Amino acid sequence: MSRKNAISKLTIKGFKSIRSLDRFSLSDLNVLLGANGAGKSSFVSYFQMLSAMMDGQLKAWTLKQGSADRVLSFGVKETQEISSFVKFGLNGYKFTLHPTSEETFVFERERLFFDGPLHGPTWIPLDAGYTEARLPRVYEKETLEAGFRRDAAKYCYESISNWKVYHFHDTSDTALVKRSSSVANGEELDSDAGNLAAFLYRLQEEETEVYENIRRTIKLAIPYFEDFRLRPRKGKSDDEVVRLNWRQTDSRYVFSPSQLSDGSIRFICLVTALLQPDPPSTIIIDEPELGLHPYAITLLGALLKSAASRMQVIVSTQSVPLVNEFSPEDLIIVERDQGETVFKRLDEDSLASWLEEYSLGELWAKNVLGGRPRT
Repeated sequence: MSRKNAISKLTIKGFKSIRSLDRFSLSDLNVLLGANGAGKSSFVSYFQMLSAMMDGQLKAWTLKQGSADRVLSFGVKETQEISSFVKFGLNGYKFTLHPTSEETFVFERERLFFDGPLHGPTWIPLDAGYTEARLPRVYEKETLEAGFRRDAAKYCYESISNWKVYHFHDTSDTALVKRSSSVANGEELDSDAGNLAAFLYRLQEEETEVYENIRRTIKLAIPYFEDFRLRPRKGKSDDEVVRLNWRQTDSRYVFSPSQLSDGSIRFICLVTALLQPDPPSTIIIDEPELGLHPYAITLLGALLKSAASRMQVIVSTQSVPLVNEFSPEDLIIVERDQGETVFKRLDEDSLASWLEEYSLGELWAKNVLGGRPRT
């Protein structure tokens, strides 16, 4: 998927703590920096909602949040709708959601946008009054007339469906990443890395250079790690399954994934996501530094910067060591103003004198950048 599918402008209104974010610019690398409760998770949750919409699962996603009232900014008594416009390349996707008496949402409006040299700015309506996004159905059935309008529907659906939210926080004993996964499910890395073993096995077989790069990078942060031992076996349904077993240096003993620390598993997931071949055009990762030791965080910063040359990266953090790995133009300060989440870019020139003596992380810790808890 081409980098032209990356997001250039984003408008979100009435969604969770984001009462109004208007035509906000996103670049190749976007590091959301803010304290707990500032609204970074609301930003990530917006993309999870988009993913659910493209899967025809908006109703299920909304009920999982609790109800539409929990999704609307400060509840239905204060906010009557969610509206959004996301622009990527020459195209865009705009929708407005209204809450229903069943505590879910109905589409009050859904439109595609196309701004090409032959047609100029053009809006393509997809109807209204339904509970699941119409765009996936238009894409599947190709009901729009031939020409640029059908092409716009195809482009918009494939672009939005390609954006991926990664969440590697679950490293419990029952986490999917620690269990066997079907070899057939190794084409692309799942959002929770539940198919990590199958994905790495495919890379080991088909993309040996990529696999070796992943292995070497993991070893930088986990020196005792030598390699994975990925051996398919018959599963309960006669399909082949593989587990994330591994070996350490100078030993033939095979360890299970449960014998890796939580931080090590998360780092392995992050390295695989950031070094994967044919990556999504945009990836979103919430607090990737969780459970990592300082050197692994330094490596993570380098990986994120490198990945931004191949894909658009959006990451949220509150880690001083991780912030130190970036430039002021990479940062988006997230904080609360009168209860709602606001986003701002930094003015690098105004920080020049500060940066002569302090790192970016130190400036954030001193509350020079903003985004710190307010007393």
